[in-house]
Amino acid sequence: MARKNYTVEQIIVKLREVELHCSNQDKTIAEACRELGITEQTYYRWRKEYGGMNTSDARRMKELEKENARLKKLVAEQALDISILRDVNSKNF
Repeated sequence: MARKNYTVEQIIVKLREVELHCSNQDKTIAEACRELGITEQTYYRWRKEYGGMNTSDARRMKELEKENARLKKLVAEQALDISILRDVNSKNF
């Protein structure tokens, strides 16, 4: 079976669909997952990670992760610059 990559918004929709199938149609989680084309293990992993989120929360989380990565890159570059300047400054000419 080919592996699909779902966006965070799609994952949240799938989680809600499983909940609806289980509550309204009295199905087990395994049956609901099978209908949606995901494994039970995937459902539980998604629920652990995205359980109480809305789609707006997921978008905000994605933005924060991007910003965090950008800031980490800046800090790493500054640390490298500081290290180079210290090496140059420590040598006596």
